[in-house]
Amino acid sequence: MKRSRLPLTALRSFEAAGRLMSFTRAAEELCISQAAISRQVRELEVLLDRPLFDRGHRSVKLTQEGAKLLDVVTASFDAMSDGLADVERGKGPDTVNINAEPSFAACFLTPHLSDFQRSHPDIDVRVESESGLAEFRHNEDVVAIRHGLTKTSWPRSESRHLMDVQMTPCLSPRLLEGRALPQRPIDLLDFPLLYEDSRDMWRSWFERTGVSSDVYPRGPIYTDEGMTLQAALRGQGVALLEERFAREYLASGLLIRPFQQTLPFGAFFIVVRGFETLAPAAHDFLEWLSESVRSRDAH
Repeated sequence: MKRSRLPLTALRSFEAAGRLMSFTRAAEELCISQAAISRQVRELEVLLDRPLFDRGHRSVKLTQEGAKLLDVVTASFDAMSDGLADVERGKGPDTVNINAEPSFAACFLTPHLSDFQRSHPDIDVRVESESGLAEFRHNEDVVAIRHGLTKTSWPRSESRHLMDVQMTPCLSPRLLEGRALPQRPIDLLDFPLLYEDSRDMWRSWFERTGVSSDVYPRGPIYTDEGMTLQAALRGQGVALLEERFAREYLASGLLIRPFQQTLPFGAFFIVVRGFETLAPAAHDFLEWLSESVRSRDAH
């Protein structure tokens, strides 16, 4: 097909639908209607005279020809995106775009990011907080921080281990209200517990310390560790917090760590589209981030 006849709009819709395996999500990403995605993909299929998707009632699946075309189109859009990014670099201050898990953004980046900015005043930092799959679909360097319980890699990207996660119980002195500090892990069952996502993490910690119980204290269930940390600081209950995230609060006396037992809970990873193609500013940030984690391991 001649370059002048390339159906770029239809190819963009096809690429998004194939990469996300969803016409609905493709429409959300491209800010157009699902009907427009469906129409443009259908026009591309008519032009090529072959189906690119097998359409089910609530799902779509690439055909063999569709999968082959997707590989080519995705690589082509990525190459164009990289080319545009190269042209844009050099305009104004360098910017590092960080897309971090909510817990990491709230409990590590927010308290410590000013250290990076003091040492790199010529680099702007933009932080987004989300836990979904990082797609790296913009003309910019994105450094994603993702947690994996067992997962160590993500599609269409490169990953590097940042830090293991060790969860430990912490509580505010305000929670005791004249009561004695718990002496045994089972004593924590007499206090309200703060839960993250579900009660499973606390159950695993208790089992690791030899405590088996069918009944756990009632307490709010938060969606991320940043909220459990804030609730713990206000004396609302005992939280399981990552050791590094809690360290400065423990050192200042705002939190107490009644027991040393920890629960291994996966790891955080640096995830990027490609380490070799990152801009110098992103490399500076990664160097600072890794050193910042190592320095807190040493204390």
